[in-house]
Amino acid sequence: CHRNLPQNRDVLVPRSDVPSRNDTVVFVHSQMYLDLCNKLAKVPGRASAVHGLIEAYGLTKELRLVEPRPATVAELTSFHSTDYIDHLRKASAEEDEEKDIDVSEEFGLCYDCPILPGVYEYAAMVAGATLTAAQCLIDGECQVAINWHGGWHHAQKDKASGFCYVNDPVLAILRLRERFSKVLYIDLDLHHGDGVEDAFCCTSRVMTLSLHKFDTGFFPGTGDIQDIGMGRGRYYTVNVPLRDGIQDPQYFSVFNRVVSEAERSYRPEAVVLQLGADGMSGDPMGCFNLTPQGLGRCLGVVLDWKLPTLILGGGGYHVVNTARCWTFLTAQMLSKTLPPDIPEHEHFTEYGPDYELSISPGNRVNHNTEEYIEEVLNTISGNLAHVM
Repeated sequence: CHRNLPQNRDVLVPRSDVPSRNDTVVFVHSQMYLDLCNKLAKVPGRASAVHGLIEAYGLTKELRLVEPRPATVAELTSFHSTDYIDHLRKASAEEDEEKDIDVSEEFGLCYDCPILPGVYEYAAMVAGATLTAAQCLIDGECQVAINWHGGWHHAQKDKASGFCYVNDPVLAILRLRERFSKVLYIDLDLHHGDGVEDAFCCTSRVMTLSLHKFDTGFFPGTGDIQDIGMGRGRYYTVNVPLRDGIQDPQYFSVFNRVVSEAERSYRPEAVVLQLGADGMSGDPMGCFNLTPQGLGRCLGVVLDWKLPTLILGGGGYHVVNTARCWTFLTAQMLSKTLPPDIPEHEHFTEYGPDYELSISPGNRVNHNTEEYIEEVLNTISGNLAHVM
């Protein structure tokens, strides 16, 4: 399903100059962190696959690697309820026969968010890694900081949801707000960033902007274009509901218009960009026809703003395509050109049969008509006119 490229021809990575005092790009990493993330039930082994490809291309030599540390209880409860965090800690350490299943279900710890051994340690480390990246931005150590294993945007204040045990984007935004008066959160995951929106829907200090699939019965069922925030946060919530089958050119056109209008109206001081890879062609979700080049064009727009920018992962359930995507985007942030052939490394055999970096667009029917998209864009433009 991947495009065959001519031999000995590099994959060109489009990118604006990374805005940084010293062009340093911080990359949060440790082996312990990878080991914990590899255990996530929905995407086992994804963390090592992503890091392995980034390393195989030699990109880790160009990044400033920063070791994460677990978030403290005080940091986790800056957003999440004490009762939820206490129960997550307790249930994570209990044997199966000791677990209170009914209480766990009240906290969403079932089905897609099961209680597994060590899940609290995993959740605390993911949150701590994202906070570590955010702190690097606050301290002026870089202007781009990456945590590909973060971006878990569904978790609510007192409930796990959608494979998300803690909402590390919310925790990071709260931390960034200690220095930056206005933060723009942009979510390009296939699924709506409901947990982040819910956290900030009543404030103008954070604008949330989400491009996502919106359809009856599709998780999480939120993100209608009419959801624009409330109270002081009215018009500071921006939802771009998309239908199945969208491809790179149309996706970028929508993104560029909406995000550029939002930036001009809102004038953020810092950005959090969630780059979930479940919209990639070939993902088991099977909804969009996107490629890494498409997301790369969107990333380039944000980098052009030359603002402190926190980069997070998120969804992405075709493991090697997710690795392809995030490796391509990492190279873009470093202004590097990558050869098309996957380098030999531990996970090399998983990239067959073509063993190439690129992902070809899918061929799902595009249900995003020009009329529908124009109606969406006009509605959003009208709402953003109210932003001060």
